[in-house]
Amino acid sequence: MMKFFQIFVFLAMASSCAFASDPSPLQDFCVAVDNPNSAVFVNGMFCKDPKLATADDFSFTKFRYPRNTTNPLGSKVTTAFVDQFPGLNTLGIAMARLDFAPYGLNPPHIHPRGTEMLAVVEGTLLVGFVTSNQLNNTLFSKVLTKGDVFVFPQGLIHFQLNIGQTNALAFAFLSSQNPGLITIANSVFGSKPPINVDVLTKAFHVDSKLINYLQAQNWFDNH
Repeated sequence: MMKFFQIFVFLAMASSCAFASDPSPLQDFCVAVDNPNSAVFVNGMFCKDPKLATADDFSFTKFRYPRNTTNPLGSKVTTAFVDQFPGLNTLGIAMARLDFAPYGLNPPHIHPRGTEMLAVVEGTLLVGFVTSNQLNNTLFSKVLTKGDVFVFPQGLIHFQLNIGQTNALAFAFLSSQNPGLITIANSVFGSKPPINVDVLTKAFHVDSKLINYLQAQNWFDNH
């Protein structure tokens, strides 16, 4: 009986070790420090004393009205991530409102820490995502109308384009309190300091004049 118990404990410990993992990252990086007084995050946010919480901590009102889409992209994304909505802390969810002018674009981008589900409320959107190199960079694309829903897997490049002649509105739901955002063109051509021109000419098979032109552009952020 004792031998059986010892085997059981050993298997339980082995199983525990096999399934152990680090917590998911909640920001781009988290540099370790020895002095806790120098820390600003604990892989996320510090928590308010629950006794001091109010209903306002769990309410977000910035989705009420249409946003200004008179910009180079013709779109505006209003986020309710943990930075804007503190009540989301530790809950693993976030949300965004997407307003589009006619032919407005939410350009190709990535959420490195969250899957996105998009629901169209008004208008007609062309949406899509591209798979990884492992799946041959396959494009999955669909035209959505009012009431339709589409999901963009975590970490994959995706986009939304209003192909209608009227304004469009959608809401996005994300599986992280801080899903992050990497807009492809802004990151590649608008980084500070800029990426070495030789890297980009080889990567995109174009000459340096085009890369210099693209790096000189004012890459707009619609968030």
